[in-house]
Amino acid sequence: MRVLIACEFSGIVREAFATRGHEAWSCDLLPTEKPGNHFQCDVRNLEKMDWDLMIAHPPCAHLAVSGARWFKEKIADGRQQQAINFFMRLINFDIPKICVENPVSIMSTVYRKPDQIIQPFHFGHGETKSTCLWLENLPKLQPTNIVEGREDRIHRMPPGSNRGKDRSRTYQGIANAMADQWGTP
Repeated sequence: MRVLIACEFSGIVREAFATRGHEAWSCDLLPTEKPGNHFQCDVRNLEKMDWDLMIAHPPCAHLAVSGARWFKEKIADGRQQQAINFFMRLINFDIPKICVENPVSIMSTVYRKPDQIIQPFHFGHGETKSTCLWLENLPKLQPTNIVEGREDRIHRMPPGSNRGKDRSRTYQGIANAMADQWGTP
């Protein structure tokens, strides 16, 4: 399968698919952290290429309800509408199978409720991070390793220059589940 991992600089999801024999590419405005197939560009430039599956991680800074106290400003200056438009562009790419992930956000109201909300502790990581999945022609992910712990590490990260990047990385267990469960033609 040809797999596009949109808005991913870490290479975690891309490499989960690549190690299972798929032609997997990540795409982000940032360079990749892991060597591998990576387009450093706007993902909209790749829309017309021939993909079988896209998993997209659009920026959530202007959509996530965790930042609701800044919504008034983001609405006024247009940032929130730009983020909504980008999310909708991704979900409407002409690709047979699509997953768009984001935290709990206004997209549940603006677009529709997500098909599924997953947690890292469903996939072998003892942490919480509610992640919504909007799915097109894909089944819901089945938990692979439910663990105890339930640490709220992501939410409690201290401010810093890498906080956004650190919060956006996909957990390896989730990436593996995506590759194992969605990596069939």
